Amino acid sequence: MAIPDFQTLMLPVLKASANGEVHISEVVNRLAIEFGLTDAERVELLPSRRQATFDNRIHWAKSYLGKAGLVEMTGRGRFQISERGRKVLARPPKIINIKFLEQFPEFALFRKPNEAGAPTPSAKVKAVEKTGSTPDELIREAHAGLEAELSQEILQRIQAAPPAFFERIVVQLLVAMGYGGSTGQAGEALVIGRSGDGGIDGVIDQDALGLDRVYVQAKRYADGNIVGAGAIRDFFGALDGFKAAKGLFVTTSGFSASAKQTAESLSKRIVLIDGPQLARLMIRYDVGCRIEETLYIKKIDEDFFE
Repeated sequence: MAIPDFQTLMLPVLKASANGEVHISEVVNRLAIEFGLTDAERVELLPSRRQATFDNRIHWAKSYLGKAGLVEMTGRGRFQISERGRKVLARPPKIINIKFLEQFPEFALFRKPNEAGAPTPSAKVKAVEKTGSTPDELIREAHAGLEAELSQEILQRIQAAPPAFFERIVVQLLVAMGYGGSTGQAGEALVIGRSGDGGIDGVIDQDALGLDRVYVQAKRYADGNIVGAGAIRDFFGALDGFKAAKGLFVTTSGFSASAKQTAESLSKRIVLIDGPQLARLMIRYDVGCRIEETLYIKKIDEDFFE
């Protein structure tokens, strides 16, 4: 089954604390068994790669129950059901969700602006929460959406720029990733589009000392003009002529299935980077984009309150 959303988990988390104090890790393990999660579902990570999705949703379910006064924190990672929580379980609802919790004054206050002017959740955020997304997931979804839009804009800008601009992008990206020593050195080593190049668009040092080299093919194609298997075989032949062991094929479009299969089956290591991956790498290494704003996500320091 799919991993339950955090609102679906609220009632089970409350029931798990019905017999006294529990540790959040105990609840996670118990409910994983109760919901029949597979090993893969149990260890599936959030996009941040720092916490399992199921664990995160259990934590948010417990947090929202605490905001409504249904559970009480008793120590580091420990909590127990409150008297109000016991009353709820005396006549348990079919589900506990945000709408159910809004009947409790503390939770209603948590969801509304306070006297200090704290912001209320937007209608859009509330709508997404109703789908079962945790606040963490809302942030990741919004971030992924922004990056997807940025990726598209980056590729559009590359397509609209002069061909030589693509050459500079390849140089700057490889340098940002740690290849070629410096931008100046890489610019000298990687000269794309040179006539009589024997099928190789450029060569760049894999390390600052030039102990190993990567041979590059860079093709700026329109979206619908994908790279086929023939181009990969030609690149392989060129690598063979230079006695090169590895190559990098970069395009602004994409690769056909046969091109990918060909690259995998050849004896030399050929890495393919298509348009979307090129844009993602540029974003990751701050090439052609910059940080507009930094948001810090903070959580309670349990050691401070021990």
